[in-house]
Amino acid sequence: MGESSFEAELIKDIRDLFPGCIILKNDANYLQGFPDRLILYKNKWAVLEVKRSQEAPHRINQDYYIRLTNSMSYGSFVYPENRERVLNELQKAFGPIRRARLSFRK
Repeated sequence: MGESSFEAELIKDIRDLFPGCIILKNDANYLQGFPDRLILYKNKWAVLEVKRSQEAPHRINQDYYIRLTNSMSYGSFVYPENRERVLNELQKAFGPIRRARLSFRK
């Protein structure tokens, strides 16, 4: 499976898991090495760098930006071999949105 067909299937799966999410394709020429996709869901975000396989080479700065964005919210390389793990991690990262619990004291 090529990278573009894998990416198309992955985007469909993400939209199914997170209805109403916004998925943006980042401009590779704007910030070299920044991940391919930005996913916005409610008050959360994640970035994914899509690769055709686990062995696909990483470009300059990609590892740096994945580490940086993962420390801020969620960032990961995704390829067919780790697709399920990444989708599970996205579910944990996006988690249920809970309202703040207010306690009233007398």
